[in-house]
Amino acid sequence: MAAKKSPRNPELIRGVGKFCRSKMYHKRGLWAIKAKNGGKFPHHEKKPAVAPAAEKPPKFYPADDVKKPLVNKHKPKLTKLRSSITPGTVLIILAGRFKGKRVVFLKQLPSGLLLVTGPFKINGVPLRRVNQAYVIATSTKVDVCGVNVEKIDDKYFAKLADKKKKKTEGEFFESEKEEKNVIPQERKDEQKAVDAALIKAIESVPDLKAYLGARFSLKAGMKPHELVF
Repeated sequence: MAAKKSPRNPELIRGVGKFCRSKMYHKRGLWAIKAKNGGKFPHHEKKPAVAPAAEKPPKFYPADDVKKPLVNKHKPKLTKLRSSITPGTVLIILAGRFKGKRVVFLKQLPSGLLLVTGPFKINGVPLRRVNQAYVIATSTKVDVCGVNVEKIDDKYFAKLADKKKKKTEGEFFESEKEEKNVIPQERKDEQKAVDAALIKAIESVPDLKAYLGARFSLKAGMKPHELVF
């Protein structure tokens, strides 16, 4: 076995060396290193810090009760339109504010909803979106070739975000008047343009204007399953 090397500065007692600091300075030859480098000890630049490695995977599998979000890989598809609903078809609205009203179908929007109008001048139904599950398609049709609705999409019906104002203590207890929704002038102009082209086609067909203006309702003795629209 190789003999153990004796330390340069053996300890007399624990924590106290045999040689002093200046003695060890000469004994270790630090003076020669310093003289060789122009009176200074050599300075070594630190290596650039290495980016930390990616997080290690856990050692154990998660418990059964840990919920994981499901990944939906299916792309949304456009809702299939019923074969009885084509551009120009007169529809009867079954629910909502305008239930019982007859409207003209213009086109299907990217969201799958139907774009319809009364027209507004005839029965008060403006341009609006309707789900096809809440309409009845009739056999009556209107020529909509001259109606341009390319600019109207789902964003057209987006509501403007109302900025909430901070109320003072006095205003909080005071009764405030309800502000009515102001319709932008652009929507009014778009409604007039669509109605103008649609009313021309409606007036060319006898009794069609009166048909659209009348509200649909069931009367006593009428059997819905026997009705032909």
